[in-house]
Amino acid sequence: MTEAPSVLGVAQPPVTATELQQAHGALLRYRIMAFVTGVVLIAGCITLIFKYGTSVDIDTASGYLWIAHGWLFVVYVIVTALLGIKLRWPLGRYALVMLAGTIPTMSFVAEHLVTKAATQAQQAQPSAAA
Repeated sequence: MTEAPSVLGVAQPPVTATELQQAHGALLRYRIMAFVTGVVLIAGCITLIFKYGTSVDIDTASGYLWIAHGWLFVVYVIVTALLGIKLRWPLGRYALVMLAGTIPTMSFVAEHLVTKAATQAQQAQPSAAA
């Protein structure tokens, strides 16, 4: 007998090939937003290093970059939520994947792990033809 997945778990629940196919667009949008959010976050961190570590005056650029990251993060959270609904994520997975957009380079790691887990969860399903 298999154990039901926990609501607060972080593992990807099994998905059928049909569910993964239906989530393909959402997964692609998530991957794009994870990349964009990660790049802007890294750029924002670099501007902070220049702003406080050198005499270069980039206050305006830094401000615009952080505003852009804030709005892109909101879009990232929405896209992540839509993907999580399609892939039936538990709450713990939602939280971890959404928080990855706040830590430099973690959105890249999360994107890789989410894509890998979704593909493996689909491959773990027994074939309907068998």
